[in-house]
Amino acid sequence: MADSTKNAADELYVNGRIWTGRGREAGALAVRDGRVLACGEEAGECAGPGTRVVDLRGRRVIPGLIDGHLHAARAGATWTAELHWTGVPDVASALVTIETAVRDRPPGEWVRAIGGWHPCQFAESREPTRAELDAIAPDHPVYLQALYEVAVLNSAALRATGLDRLAGDPPGGWVERDPATGEPTGRVHGMGAFTHCLDAMAVPGADEQLRSTAAMFADLHAAGLTGIVDAGGFGMGPERYDPLFTLWRRGELSMRTRLFLSAVDPGQEQAQLDGWLRHARSRFGDGMLQVLGIGEVVHFGCHDFEGLEDFRISEPAAAQLYDITYATAARGWPMNIHAVLDSSIDVILDCWEAVDQLIPLHGLRFTLSHADRVGARNLRRLKALGAGIVLDDHQVFKAAASEAAWGPGSLDAVPPVADILAEGIPVAAGTDASRASSYSPWLSLWWLVAGTSLDGVRRRSAQHLFSRERALEAYTAGSAWLSFEEADRGHLRPGARADLAVLSDDYFTVPAARIPAITAELTVVGGKVVHSTGVVG
Repeated sequence: MADSTKNAADELYVNGRIWTGRGREAGALAVRDGRVLACGEEAGECAGPGTRVVDLRGRRVIPGLIDGHLHAARAGATWTAELHWTGVPDVASALVTIETAVRDRPPGEWVRAIGGWHPCQFAESREPTRAELDAIAPDHPVYLQALYEVAVLNSAALRATGLDRLAGDPPGGWVERDPATGEPTGRVHGMGAFTHCLDAMAVPGADEQLRSTAAMFADLHAAGLTGIVDAGGFGMGPERYDPLFTLWRRGELSMRTRLFLSAVDPGQEQAQLDGWLRHARSRFGDGMLQVLGIGEVVHFGCHDFEGLEDFRISEPAAAQLYDITYATAARGWPMNIHAVLDSSIDVILDCWEAVDQLIPLHGLRFTLSHADRVGARNLRRLKALGAGIVLDDHQVFKAAASEAAWGPGSLDAVPPVADILAEGIPVAAGTDASRASSYSPWLSLWWLVAGTSLDGVRRRSAQHLFSRERALEAYTAGSAWLSFEEADRGHLRPGARADLAVLSDDYFTVPAARIPAITAELTVVGGKVVHSTGVVG
């Protein structure tokens, strides 16, 4: 029993299997003022008259998950207007979700599933067809975008977007047509086609974006997430962050959020990023919301997208990347940049090394996102710069397409986990949700430890699989490293922020195939409950 109420714990978690980080386990955890006070036997001595005791009933507890690459500001604005097909096993089940949405919405209102799913997750290995959609939603435009690969529209959506009347193709995309009639089949491809369709949908009002963003965070908390690093991305101008900052100012932001800020328009990268650098401050904010760095879209000419097509960074683009890197380093900001191919990484590191000769990058936490095909030479260069890698699970959907583009056996070391760890390079982990991947951290963790894609094929060799503990470290302390918070977050040692998740199943012992189904029974941020199923507490 604590000597006085002043020194007593606010909460005491008992009878659990608590992974505090770095291989350490405890049965109890004491929390005071939003931070870990003690763990193990010492925690029991912190109870006082006002301490709330939480019986964990033998459940597994982990530090709150931190998604190191999630496009939250973009996803949150329309979260409640979209269908989320994480874990949906077949086309029939997907169609049921559309039927349900149609019943709840007036005629003419869009029904959409924009990214986060792929036909390979369905038993039928295909997307729904225009005819199937017309049968269940004749009066609602339906738009289903499978990652950035293909989108399917029903007849009402073709009319709403004008694609039924378009003679050619939208710039930067193409419309599949029946070879006999020339009529659209309902399938479209390419960013230009996707943007054309998305532009036809009404933008939610400010109040709806606030409610939608809060609802998204509630869903993420239900998965055990207590923090995210927003990677910026396409089209993310300053106004896109208004809902996040409004929630923060109101004291209603429940997710610890760290922001990378991107260029918005091709050809304007230097001016736009200079605007961020001049008018914002790295690590401005508090424990809930902080501006962090520049990325992941640093220069459109350096963005190799999924790396499935021939791509080269031009000399003019590289020269501008050098200037942007210099300006970022001069301001002491981190940089995160999208790069899949080793050839892209090679040019990026040329720029980083040149700047490093003038302004040391060590300590600035420069990172690559994805780095699927990074080679041994460039890993050594990253190590020398003190740079890190943010891994994600987009290949859990795209592995077959990637292998088709890169050749047989090319996925053996995608990513080259053993080589990354051998170099001692800092590793964070995330999803790249919500369009390029699912938002589920457990699907991502399964991919990291099992190397199996949703088509049932394991293409990554055993030596390049993470252990369960090492993968969880990447998803906790590793992602905290991105924002200079690895001493404060991502573990449950005394003094750390009390961010934790009580799991529905034991991640460390459950059969690997069941990892994607794990959820959180209780999620806590800074000692405050942000999600509870009522099972514990």
